Amino acid sequence: MNPELHKPPQDAVTVRHLRLGIGSVGIALPVVLVVGHLVVARRLTLLDSLSGYYHTEMRDVFVGSLCAVGVFLIAYRYHWPDDALGTVAGVLAVAVALFPTTVGAPAGTTSHSDRLVGVVHQVAAAALFVLLAAFCLFLFTRRDRVGVPPRPSAVRFYRVCGGLILAAIALALASTQLPADVRHTLKPVLWCETVAVFAFGAAWVAKSDALFRAAESVDESDVGQDTRPATPTSS
Repeated sequence: MNPELHKPPQDAVTVRHLRLGIGSVGIALPVVLVVGHLVVARRLTLLDSLSGYYHTEMRDVFVGSLCAVGVFLIAYRYHWPDDALGTVAGVLAVAVALFPTTVGAPAGTTSHSDRLVGVVHQVAAAALFVLLAAFCLFLFTRRDRVGVPPRPSAVRFYRVCGGLILAAIALALASTQLPADVRHTLKPVLWCETVAVFAFGAAWVAKSDALFRAAESVDESDVGQDTRPATPTSS
């Protein structure tokens, strides 16, 4: 049997690679930031948030990773709602990268304009996470372009990932009401952001494989129909 007959179409391969790229960067980012800072500083020092690594030697990694995710999301094309939300999420990811937070900045180095930029960062980050949760809860759980529904186990996984993202962001916002010394000790924002980013990355990686399997199954059914012998007609 010719293996080319089972090869998924090029657009499915492209979308799969974009989803895989987005998810892989998301999963790797918290690990790379923490481990990279550990290697350079030669001591384990956790910051109060992932965004705080902008003010360390890991700035280029933080900015570059978010810009890469932003470009992937802007280039992502699948259905109209996915395309629109992907473009908005991509712009927000770039904004999070280019408008730094004031969390983790050296004391006495932030001006009023810096604090305004920090507010833009926080709003963009919160909106980005909400859109990423929407992908998991509403877009990834639909039928794909050829009408193949995701497996029930996959739907549950996407919903868990979306729920984790929303819960993590809600807890991070609630933690701002804790005393400063408690926040500095427990670092709830860092852990909540890490959980949200891991959940987002895992959902996109899982969806990339699901898309590939769906494309292959459709191709196989088409091949089966094409190779079916014609029914003779009686005269």
